[in-house]
Amino acid sequence: MYNLKINGTMHRVDVDGDTPLLWVLRDVLGITGTKFGCGVALCGACTVHVDGTPVRSCVTPINSIGAKAVTTIEAVGKTPAGKALQQAWLDLDVVQCGYCQSGQIMSAAALLANTPKPNDSDIDAAMSGNVCRCGTYQRIRAAIHHAAGKEV
Repeated sequence: MYNLKINGTMHRVDVDGDTPLLWVLRDVLGITGTKFGCGVALCGACTVHVDGTPVRSCVTPINSIGAKAVTTIEAVGKTPAGKALQQAWLDLDVVQCGYCQSGQIMSAAALLANTPKPNDSDIDAAMSGNVCRCGTYQRIRAAIHHAAGKEV
């Protein structure tokens, strides 16, 4: 049994310790905004925050979480950076198919939380592990700059 703090709420789950956080979120708890992409931490679709740090939930075993706080796309909009990014995504019509976007926003929110006024190099470095098969990278970068221009 594991006690997890997810999006500010405590959850008790009965899973094996090596169960990936992604599957606990999606299959056990029904928190489905975090997506499965590649399963080997290469695409970024499954990105969540663990104590504010972006991690790939597909390869993060549940027994590594402990008392750390997990934030998913469902709650990132409650943070200043997350709220600004979600609005920027809408303002600039970033989404094409949308599948990767929860992971994109989670990586971008961690960037803005630590670097409120990032330059292109900061953005490229922070977003390098997030793949968008539709190729919306220029819109993603523009949206991050747009969000950084607001009070983050």
